[in-house]
Amino acid sequence: MDTIFRGDVSTPEGRRLAWVDSLLIDHAIFRLVWTNFAAVEPGRLYRCNHPPPGRLATLTRRFGLKTLINLRGLCKNGSDALSRDMAQRLGLAFVDMPLESRGAPQRDRILRLAEIYRTMPAPAVIHCKSGADRAGLAAGLYVLIAGGTTAEAMEQLSLRFGHFRRARTGILDAFFLRYAREGEGRKRFLDWVHDDYDEAALRHDFVAGGLSSFITDRLLVRE
Repeated sequence: MDTIFRGDVSTPEGRRLAWVDSLLIDHAIFRLVWTNFAAVEPGRLYRCNHPPPGRLATLTRRFGLKTLINLRGLCKNGSDALSRDMAQRLGLAFVDMPLESRGAPQRDRILRLAEIYRTMPAPAVIHCKSGADRAGLAAGLYVLIAGGTTAEAMEQLSLRFGHFRRARTGILDAFFLRYAREGEGRKRFLDWVHDDYDEAALRHDFVAGGLSSFITDRLLVRE
Protein backbone atom coordinates (compact mmCIF):
# COMPACT_ATOMS: atom_id res chain seq x y z
CA MET A 1 0.00 0.00 0.00
CA ASP A 2 1.55 3.29 -1.11
CA THR A 3 -1.06 5.65 0.33
CA ILE A 4 -4.25 5.71 2.40
CA PHE A 5 -4.93 9.33 1.44
CA ARG A 6 -8.12 10.06 -0.50
CA GLY A 7 -7.15 13.38 -2.06
CA ASP A 8 -8.89 16.01 0.06
CA VAL A 9 -7.33 18.29 2.70
CA SER A 10 -10.25 20.71 2.79
CA THR A 11 -11.99 18.84 5.62
CA PRO A 12 -10.68 18.04 9.12
CA GLU A 13 -10.99 14.31 8.44
CA GLY A 14 -9.23 14.58 5.08
CA ARG A 15 -6.41 16.62 6.61
CA ARG A 16 -6.02 14.15 9.46
CA LEU A 17 -5.78 11.28 6.97
CA ALA A 18 -3.22 13.22 4.94
CA TRP A 19 -1.04 13.62 8.04
CA VAL A 20 -1.32 9.95 8.98
CA ASP A 21 -0.43 8.95 5.44
CA SER A 22 2.48 11.41 5.30
CA LEU A 23 3.97 10.51 8.68
CA LEU A 24 3.57 6.74 8.66
CA ILE A 25 3.42 5.59 5.05
CA ASP A 26 5.59 8.25 3.38
CA HIS A 27 8.03 8.20 6.34
CA ALA A 28 7.69 11.93 7.07
CA ILE A 29 7.99 11.12 10.76
CA PHE A 30 11.75 11.03 10.18
CA ARG A 31 11.66 14.30 8.26
CA LEU A 32 10.19 16.11 11.26
CA VAL A 33 13.72 16.24 12.71
CA TRP A 34 15.92 15.52 9.63
CA THR A 35 15.88 18.18 6.92
CA ASN A 36 18.83 17.33 4.62
CA PHE A 37 18.83 21.06 3.89
CA ALA A 38 21.66 22.88 2.11
CA ALA A 39 22.24 25.90 -0.08
CA VAL A 40 23.16 25.16 -3.69
CA GLU A 41 23.61 28.84 -4.51
CA PRO A 42 22.76 31.07 -1.53
CA GLY A 43 20.00 33.51 -2.35
CA ARG A 44 18.93 31.59 -5.44
CA LEU A 45 18.59 27.82 -4.93
CA TYR A 46 18.29 25.54 -1.90
CA ARG A 47 17.70 21.80 -1.52
CA CYS A 48 16.10 19.54 1.10
CA ASN A 49 14.03 16.43 1.65
CA HIS A 50 10.24 16.68 1.34
CA PRO A 51 9.47 19.45 3.84
CA PRO A 52 6.49 19.14 6.19
CA PRO A 53 4.18 22.18 5.96
CA GLY A 54 5.57 23.92 9.03
CA ARG A 55 9.15 23.64 7.81
CA LEU A 56 8.18 24.90 4.36
CA ALA A 57 6.67 27.97 6.03
CA THR A 58 9.80 28.47 8.14
CA LEU A 59 12.12 28.15 5.13
CA THR A 60 9.97 30.56 3.16
CA ARG A 61 10.18 33.19 5.88
CA ARG A 62 13.88 32.66 6.54
CA PHE A 63 15.12 32.59 2.95
CA GLY A 64 12.40 34.55 1.16
CA LEU A 65 11.45 31.61 -1.04
CA LYS A 66 9.39 32.30 -4.13
CA THR A 67 9.30 28.86 -5.82
CA LEU A 68 9.02 25.22 -4.76
CA ILE A 69 10.25 22.66 -7.31
CA ASN A 70 8.84 19.20 -6.62
CA LEU A 71 11.16 16.52 -8.00
CA ARG A 72 8.77 13.71 -6.98
CA GLY A 73 6.05 14.80 -9.39
CA LEU A 74 2.38 14.32 -8.61
CA CYS A 75 2.43 11.60 -5.93
CA LYS A 76 -1.20 11.87 -4.84
CA ASN A 77 -0.22 11.04 -1.26
CA GLY A 78 -0.58 12.95 1.99
CA SER A 79 2.83 14.61 1.84
CA ASP A 80 2.15 15.87 -1.66
CA ALA A 81 -1.28 17.26 -0.80
CA LEU A 82 -0.04 19.01 2.33
CA SER A 83 2.85 20.58 0.40
CA ARG A 84 0.60 21.87 -2.36
CA ASP A 85 -1.82 23.30 0.17
CA MET A 86 0.91 25.07 2.15
CA ALA A 87 2.64 26.37 -1.00
CA GLN A 88 -0.63 27.92 -2.10
CA ARG A 89 -1.13 29.49 1.34
CA LEU A 90 2.39 30.94 1.21
CA GLY A 91 2.00 32.22 -2.35
CA LEU A 92 4.81 30.06 -3.72
CA ALA A 93 5.03 29.09 -7.37
CA PHE A 94 4.70 25.29 -7.37
CA VAL A 95 6.51 23.42 -10.15
CA ASP A 96 6.26 19.67 -10.77
CA MET A 97 9.56 18.49 -12.25
CA PRO A 98 9.75 14.69 -11.74
CA LEU A 99 13.18 13.08 -11.97
CA GLU A 100 14.36 9.49 -11.61
CA SER A 101 16.91 8.32 -9.06
CA ARG A 102 17.77 4.93 -10.59
CA GLY A 103 17.51 5.58 -14.31
CA ALA A 104 19.71 7.44 -16.77
CA PRO A 105 18.78 11.15 -16.59
CA GLN A 106 16.45 11.93 -19.46
CA ARG A 107 17.49 14.54 -22.02
CA ASP A 108 14.11 16.24 -22.27
CA ARG A 109 13.78 16.53 -18.50
CA ILE A 110 17.27 18.01 -18.13
CA LEU A 111 16.46 20.64 -20.75
CA ARG A 112 13.10 21.37 -19.13
CA LEU A 113 14.74 21.78 -15.71
CA ALA A 114 17.29 24.15 -17.25
CA GLU A 115 14.43 26.30 -18.54
CA ILE A 116 12.77 26.23 -15.12
CA TYR A 117 16.00 27.41 -13.52
CA ARG A 118 16.25 30.20 -16.11
CA THR A 119 12.73 31.54 -15.63
CA MET A 120 11.73 30.71 -12.04
CA PRO A 121 11.03 33.38 -9.45
CA ALA A 122 14.02 33.09 -7.11
CA PRO A 123 14.98 32.01 -4.59
CA ALA A 124 13.67 28.48 -4.99
CA VAL A 125 13.89 25.21 -3.10
CA ILE A 126 14.09 21.77 -4.73
CA HIS A 127 13.01 18.61 -2.94
CA CYS A 128 12.52 14.91 -3.54
CA LYS A 129 11.55 12.43 -0.80
CA SER A 130 14.84 12.07 1.10
CA GLY A 131 16.83 14.91 -0.46
CA ALA A 132 19.64 12.53 -1.38
CA ASP A 133 19.46 11.40 -5.01
CA ARG A 134 17.02 13.35 -7.19
CA ALA A 135 17.72 16.53 -5.23
CA GLY A 136 21.43 15.84 -5.69
CA LEU A 137 20.97 15.34 -9.42
CA ALA A 138 18.93 18.53 -9.78
CA ALA A 139 21.43 20.49 -7.69
CA GLY A 140 24.36 19.12 -9.69
CA LEU A 141 22.61 20.03 -12.93
CA TYR A 142 22.16 23.57 -11.61
CA VAL A 143 25.88 23.79 -10.86
CA LEU A 144 26.83 22.73 -14.41
CA ILE A 145 24.19 24.91 -16.06
CA ALA A 146 25.53 27.86 -14.06
CA GLY A 147 29.05 27.20 -15.39
CA GLY A 148 30.51 25.10 -12.58
CA THR A 149 32.71 22.04 -12.96
CA THR A 150 31.77 18.39 -12.89
CA ALA A 151 33.68 17.97 -9.63
CA GLU A 152 31.61 20.75 -8.07
CA ALA A 153 28.41 19.24 -9.42
CA MET A 154 29.23 15.82 -7.97
CA GLU A 155 29.65 17.32 -4.50
CA GLN A 156 25.85 17.52 -4.56
CA LEU A 157 25.78 13.70 -4.74
CA SER A 158 27.58 12.55 -1.62
CA LEU A 159 27.24 10.58 1.60
CA ARG A 160 26.70 13.91 3.35
CA PHE A 161 23.22 13.83 1.79
CA GLY A 162 22.77 10.05 2.09
CA HIS A 163 23.65 9.27 -1.53
CA PHE A 164 25.26 5.89 -2.31
CA ARG A 165 27.39 5.88 -5.44
CA ARG A 166 27.68 2.08 -5.60
CA ALA A 167 23.91 1.54 -5.50
CA ARG A 168 21.60 1.82 -8.49
CA THR A 169 21.47 5.54 -7.72
CA GLY A 170 25.13 5.66 -8.78
CA ILE A 171 23.94 6.00 -12.37
CA LEU A 172 23.54 9.69 -11.54
CA ASP A 173 27.26 9.93 -10.75
CA ALA A 174 28.00 8.01 -13.94
CA PHE A 175 26.05 10.62 -15.89
CA PHE A 176 28.22 13.45 -14.59
CA LEU A 177 31.40 11.45 -15.13
CA ARG A 178 30.35 10.79 -18.73
CA TYR A 179 30.09 14.53 -19.35
CA ALA A 180 33.52 14.99 -17.74
CA ARG A 181 35.01 12.48 -20.21
CA GLU A 182 33.12 13.47 -23.32
CA GLY A 183 32.47 17.18 -23.12
CA GLU A 184 33.87 19.11 -20.19
CA GLY A 185 36.28 21.81 -21.29
CA ARG A 186 35.27 21.36 -24.92
CA LYS A 187 31.52 21.84 -25.03
CA ARG A 188 29.00 23.67 -22.86
CA PHE A 189 27.03 21.28 -20.70
CA LEU A 190 23.59 21.91 -22.19
CA ASP A 191 25.00 21.73 -25.73
CA TRP A 192 26.49 18.32 -24.87
CA VAL A 193 23.18 17.16 -23.41
CA HIS A 194 21.32 18.31 -26.53
CA ASP A 195 23.79 17.06 -29.13
CA ASP A 196 25.80 14.16 -27.71
CA TYR A 197 24.32 12.61 -24.59
CA ASP A 198 23.33 8.97 -25.13
CA GLU A 199 20.88 7.73 -22.48
CA ALA A 200 20.84 4.18 -23.79
CA ALA A 201 24.63 3.89 -23.70
CA LEU A 202 24.73 5.10 -20.10
CA ARG A 203 22.12 2.55 -19.06
CA HIS A 204 24.01 -0.21 -20.87
CA ASP A 205 27.39 0.64 -19.34
CA PHE A 206 26.37 1.21 -15.74
CA VAL A 207 26.60 -1.67 -13.23
CA ALA A 208 25.34 -1.17 -9.66
CA GLY A 209 26.64 -2.79 -6.49
CA GLY A 210 24.26 -5.31 -4.93
CA LEU A 211 24.79 -4.50 -1.23
CA SER A 212 24.44 -0.74 -1.66
CA SER A 213 21.33 -1.23 -3.78
CA PHE A 214 19.84 -3.43 -1.07
CA ILE A 215 20.48 -0.72 1.52
CA THR A 216 18.89 2.09 -0.53
CA ASP A 217 16.02 0.07 -2.00
CA ARG A 218 15.06 -2.26 0.85
CA LEU A 219 16.34 -0.82 4.13
CA LEU A 220 16.01 2.91 3.44
CA VAL A 221 12.99 2.43 1.14
CA ARG A 222 14.13 5.17 -1.26
CA GLU A 223 12.05 6.15 -4.27
